[in-house]
Amino acid sequence: MYLINGKIKTMAGAEYPSGTIRILNGKIAEIGSTDQVSVTPDKDEEVLDVAGAFVMPGIIEAHCHMGITEEKKGMEGDDCNETVNPITPWLRSIDAIHSMDAAFDDAVRAGITAAMIGPGSSNVVGGQFAVLKTRGRRVDDLIVKAPAAMKVAFGENPKVNYSGQGKSPSTRMAIAGMLRQELTEARAYQKRKEKAVQAGDEFEEDFTKECWLPVLRREIPIKAHAHRVDDIFTAIRIAKEFHLRMTLDHCSEGHLIAEELAAEGFPAIVGPDLASRNKIEVQNMAFKTAGVLNRAGVMTAITTDHPVSLIQALPLCAGLAVKSGLPLEEGFKSITIYPAIICGVADRLGSLEVGKDADIAVFDGNPMEVFTRTLYTIIDGNVVYREEEDAHK
Repeated sequence: MYLINGKIKTMAGAEYPSGTIRILNGKIAEIGSTDQVSVTPDKDEEVLDVAGAFVMPGIIEAHCHMGITEEKKGMEGDDCNETVNPITPWLRSIDAIHSMDAAFDDAVRAGITAAMIGPGSSNVVGGQFAVLKTRGRRVDDLIVKAPAAMKVAFGENPKVNYSGQGKSPSTRMAIAGMLRQELTEARAYQKRKEKAVQAGDEFEEDFTKECWLPVLRREIPIKAHAHRVDDIFTAIRIAKEFHLRMTLDHCSEGHLIAEELAAEGFPAIVGPDLASRNKIEVQNMAFKTAGVLNRAGVMTAITTDHPVSLIQALPLCAGLAVKSGLPLEEGFKSITIYPAIICGVADRLGSLEVGKDADIAVFDGNPMEVFTRTLYTIIDGNVVYREEEDAHK
């Protein structure tokens, strides 16, 4: 397949006012200006002329609950929180994501081609997130990376859920203490296993602890739900104690401590700012947060936290962050290459480069502007959305 005559923004440094992309076997095979890439299609190979439209990498949602909290389904379709045990690291989001949830179609229509999806924040440890493509019926075929992160939560949500059950945690002290205990037990398990393997001894694996090994080996991060300043610092304290990688998800008061966060070096996934301040811990949330953090030197992605804000609003949320001070170029990065890096999939997603997945979004303008329309969405080299076809449905 050839995509021709596009105004291409690669998010890898290069831009082509009139460019061509060749796609082979779901990957980008060639990319360059119109005079650099010759168009010699094979028999039956599609040539998609986008006639000067804006071409960019598929948009990436860095934190959401799409398909695990289904729309229109009530409790029957809500599998986001296992609210009977505050420590559930062995749960895997891929076992609960329903890829035929309407939100997946909404994502594709918005040019969103991948999403980091996982459990909610009612538990101290909620389970494992995964990065999925946004079009397909079988979750196994959509996986880009699983597990991609381990969800942990600080602050109001675990407190509210478990204090009502008359058991821990009912305080922030208990949340931190329970997480430390779990991590200490997981680290001891890791040492026992490594010792047994080195000695050639038999070792009985513990399913509830094996899931921590990619975290302890720093292969994947903990994904820390933390809105308030004190919770953010507690998350950092624990991550440093156990030498863990971490993403600061929501980070609603990050703008109040931007310099300190920049010095710590953990990336932030900011949002959902397109939502009400319906909890005490989000009273200071604002669209300016992403820009303040970005200018301080924190790698920052934007999230809708779907269904808290709807998934299709992701590019508009980035636009509102730009309106509130995030530089325009950083706004593009906040929904493409930065979430790819933060989610650990930048080897495949986030920019238009030779060898990467052919996940491409084509718009009639800047997608961060409210009147912009999605013309085409391409995933793995397949055109999965065409506006002209959608208009006639």
